[in-house]
Amino acid sequence: MACAFQLMDVSLHYSEKDLLNHVNLTISDGDRIGVVGRNGAGKSTLLRLLAGHEEPDKGEVSVRRNLSIAYLPQTPALHDDDTITQAALAYLPARPGEIAEAAAYEAQTILTQLGFADLNTKVGTLSGGQRMRVALAGVLCRESDVLLLDEPTNHIDLDMAQWLEDRLMARKGTLIVVTHDRYLLERAFNRILNVGGGRVDSYQTTYAGYLEERAQREEMEAATLRKNKSLYRKELAWIRRGAQARSTKAKGRIDRFDALTEAIQEAPPEETLAMKSVASRLGRKIISWDHLNVAVGGNTLIRDFSYTLLRDDRMGIIGSNGAGKTTLLRTLCGEIPAESGVIEIGDTVKIGYFAQHCPKLDPDTRIIDAVRDVAVHVYTPDGDLSASQMAETFLFPSHMQYQKVSSLSGGEMRRLYLLRILMAAPNVLILDEPTNDLDLETLNVLEDYLDSFQGAIIAVSHDRYFLDRVTQHLFAIENGAMVPYIGGYQSYLDAHNEDATVRPKLEKTEQKPTVGRSNSNSALKFTFKEQRDFDTIDETIASLEEKLENLAKELEDNSSNYARVTELMQLQEETQQQLDEAMERWMYLQEKYEQIQVSKQ
Repeated sequence: MACAFQLMDVSLHYSEKDLLNHVNLTISDGDRIGVVGRNGAGKSTLLRLLAGHEEPDKGEVSVRRNLSIAYLPQTPALHDDDTITQAALAYLPARPGEIAEAAAYEAQTILTQLGFADLNTKVGTLSGGQRMRVALAGVLCRESDVLLLDEPTNHIDLDMAQWLEDRLMARKGTLIVVTHDRYLLERAFNRILNVGGGRVDSYQTTYAGYLEERAQREEMEAATLRKNKSLYRKELAWIRRGAQARSTKAKGRIDRFDALTEAIQEAPPEETLAMKSVASRLGRKIISWDHLNVAVGGNTLIRDFSYTLLRDDRMGIIGSNGAGKTTLLRTLCGEIPAESGVIEIGDTVKIGYFAQHCPKLDPDTRIIDAVRDVAVHVYTPDGDLSASQMAETFLFPSHMQYQKVSSLSGGEMRRLYLLRILMAAPNVLILDEPTNDLDLETLNVLEDYLDSFQGAIIAVSHDRYFLDRVTQHLFAIENGAMVPYIGGYQSYLDAHNEDATVRPKLEKTEQKPTVGRSNSNSALKFTFKEQRDFDTIDETIASLEEKLENLAKELEDNSSNYARVTELMQLQEETQQQLDEAMERWMYLQEKYEQIQVSKQ
């Protein structure tokens, strides 16, 4: 297979950081490559080198003659005065022999599939995510030998992410994509490049195979290091006894000892991100909203949404771009008023709102000052940690903390923003697209942190893996209504696929409506879990109340036994908490039952 790109002894440095250090790499025609690595490791730099937008400090990047390349950076450049159709067509130069009408038709088709209704909209009126989608249409509407995409799933909704995945899987030619979308990584690529530490390591396998092979490589490297250290100790003892200078054999052994000394020089261990749990105490009442309407500019986006957030809720919210996801979160946080309805927030609730776009900081502010502005120290399971110690756990070492925030990459800024939120010790997290610009390692640590978070979580995300990993149930915004689904994104997808299969049969059988019955397919009803809870909640509450009465009697009987009293009081507190949560659940179910009865009438 012909060679498309070849990197020969390529080195590239930014300030004092070696992004690429004597890298040799060959990319063949037809390779389908996913590029992974930490934020700031050099993934985007590698793509710019391949696209010809950057030159190495040393070495050579060889590109096959007449190779057509379509490159989409994280921040594409578009002309504000162009319509979106003009901008898409102008993004890449026309190919020789191309039919202009065919290219325009393809561009308009893709723009429509990407959610644009008015194809004459001016680029200057678009958001950052919309501009990315216009540029995406630009690189897809014309054929190219190589497609280079840098985080293409950022700022697009779930349906569009699925559409892009299908499109990339069906595409022929060379494909190289920087992404943290783990579903896309597993399904669309047969080769993985891991960028980091100045190296580019190649794995001829899928993403799952890469994870397994990388673990095996690290284990083998550790075993080799242990063996070399053992041999080094023996050779060191021989050297210290005194080697015979004139012996050829001894000279060779000394040379081998020198080589062994160099081999056991361990690279400094990679810093590991460790998110500490710093949530503050959460009382019985969390957040509830009743008949909530959410609107922007007089346009109602979400209608009649009622819900009571429980202590350990893990709620996901999905919907198309512009459906009102971010507006809903901002309304719940109190940033913007509700159109109608009531929001009640408990006295002990401290909301940590991780917005989709990082609030701007003074570029001259030092990193450590940006952290101290929120809190000087926080309490964690490891004890009190200072702002500087917390910054170190978030991969901002002490020598870096006095740099200006303007020196940070996009991913590092997101990490700093997350640190500032957690420094405030929230007990309710509201996350708006938290996975944007975060590398895979940070994502895994964030997901582990959320697993152990002692509080409620509401998350809006287009990351399908993240939703499956973190959320217990979803609300999908469908035509302004909040439609509940139990489980993560895959459960939602399964429900939609099942509904698509069943709907044609329903339409045939419901052409002749039965007298006295509703002809609506969208009647309000309990989910399976809600119906089960509704049937058993009274017995659960009665059992917990009886348990509390028995504990009160047992406390009186053991008033002189200090150890037993302490144990019983702890048990009593836990049972009371369970009863409070059961009562909140009963109120929610009872209210929904009444709504169901009204809808039937």
